[in-house]
Amino acid sequence: MGKDDCIVFPEPLIESNKNIYAISQLAVLEISGKDAAALLQGQITCNINDITESKSSPGALCNPKGRAIATFLLIKKMDAFLLVLPAQLVTPVKKRLQMYILRSDVDLTDSSNKLCLIGLYHPDSQLSGLHPPENLFATTQNDYISVDFSSMQTPNRYLIIAEADKAIAIWSERVGNQGFQPENSEQWRYLDIISGIPWLTAETSEEFIPQMLNLDKLGGISFNKGCYTGQEIVARTHYLGTAKRAMFLAECVTEAAPEPGSAIIDCNTGQTAGKVLLAQNQGSICKMLIVLQLSETKTYNLKLMGQNQGKVKLLTL
Repeated sequence: MGKDDCIVFPEPLIESNKNIYAISQLAVLEISGKDAAALLQGQITCNINDITESKSSPGALCNPKGRAIATFLLIKKMDAFLLVLPAQLVTPVKKRLQMYILRSDVDLTDSSNKLCLIGLYHPDSQLSGLHPPENLFATTQNDYISVDFSSMQTPNRYLIIAEADKAIAIWSERVGNQGFQPENSEQWRYLDIISGIPWLTAETSEEFIPQMLNLDKLGGISFNKGCYTGQEIVARTHYLGTAKRAMFLAECVTEAAPEPGSAIIDCNTGQTAGKVLLAQNQGSICKMLIVLQLSETKTYNLKLMGQNQGKVKLLTL
């Protein structure tokens, strides 16, 4: 997710506790046709039978070695499915799924230019704190789709998916009449990071098995759905408890966020201890999702690799 996918707005004259985001770093791949569900069931980590129009799910598409090619949010829309995933991974995911269609009745459509993604965040509203974890990714559908991204870290946060005309109307209503302040797309990425949403990039694609991304903790892996590409490795890791790496929220002081895939160094040994998954600055404080080798003592002494070499503090253990 490079800087070229960012949308930047002028600094607000008046601060608002209600923010709206034009999300440019994510896009939508639509899977339709009478065999769409069967195709997805054989390729993704979540159970397609658990997905309804009111219940979406995170998941991953893996290679045969169980490494996640991409993570996504899967939404059911009538007889079709929408994969929300990083824009830079839409083409490789589409090509990968195309390999398995054969004679099936399945259409894959890059809907990036048809469907717009908008983020809403109003943490200080009266609804704050009323969202139990089981409501994460709860979905409502009328003339647009709304997915609940609320968490303890980011209450009252919603992802809106709408066709262009409707998206313009939603934006105009929220900004013009409801006092929502437009915010940079990078700030939505920041909210995803502190919420532990493990989006992959071109640099980190096919690097990690889903458990290393804590996807099981988000409900994005089914261990009873049957076979799918990479399932043997994912299931073996689960049942043998052999995951040697996990994802952590961390922070460091740095003027420039490290790129995805940047190395994290163990200060005690000088060896690489992990990699940066995503990072985003707010001022000089950088929040990061990092994938680390697990320590039996649960003690870590870490820094960024390179000229920066900022000390890395874990915020979750």
